[in-house]
Amino acid sequence: MPDTAVFEHPLNEKCRTWLRLSHLFEQFEFHMPHSAEWHARAAMTALLDIANVLSRADIKSELLKELERYRQSLSRMANSPGVDTDRLEHILENLYRSCQGVREINGQLAQALRSNEFLNSIVQRNSIAGGSFDFDLPQYHYWLQMPQEERSLQLDDWRHEISPVQDAVELLLGLIRSSAVPTQETAPNGLFQQPLPGNAMAQLVRVGIPSAGGMYAEISGGKHRFSVRFLDCSDWQHPAQVDRTVAFTLSTCLM
Repeated sequence: MPDTAVFEHPLNEKCRTWLRLSHLFEQFEFHMPHSAEWHARAAMTALLDIANVLSRADIKSELLKELERYRQSLSRMANSPGVDTDRLEHILENLYRSCQGVREINGQLAQALRSNEFLNSIVQRNSIAGGSFDFDLPQYHYWLQMPQEERSLQLDDWRHEISPVQDAVELLLGLIRSSAVPTQETAPNGLFQQPLPGNAMAQLVRVGIPSAGGMYAEISGGKHRFSVRFLDCSDWQHPAQVDRTVAFTLSTCLM
């Protein structure tokens, strides 16, 4: 277990989508190299969930708008004093490549995955509890019994269509997370509230607390303000807000 538990909360719908996609891509990448059938099932579930998230018609345009917005914003910093120009040029090049990669995807994102009859058969049965058993999906059962190398090649082929999306999402989240320097804060009686500046786009709140502290952070908020409540884990059924001052680190990512 890491020494610090970090809790993140998106402050707009776009960032919420990037976080969900990142989580699913991480799940896919973790399970894909393993040989056990349950890893293959988990990788497949993550891939199908990614395709479902990407079914929203506006995600491609939103992704391109954000990449271009960041590129223009960072380009204006090129002549600022103290800027690491080499690092800035590297980031700008990555943003340009990500834009090109997403633009080169024909049509709606992950459309080929959603049009695949084999994958669709799994999607339809997954809506039923226990519906992906071998007697329900014999073709899927056969695929799961294939050598791991062949399964991985097939998964990688399916993933190839959306790999520019993965690169773009990870690049954006990396820029968002690194846009704020963590500060040391305290929450009297386990509650912290803070307004957000109106002259910057609020993206993400990150709260760090010791993992062994026996509590978790519950974050809520929008574009004007946010709050953090710290709840005791001693009663998992009815967690209560702690009644002491809590020290924590806070990153308010605005960009």
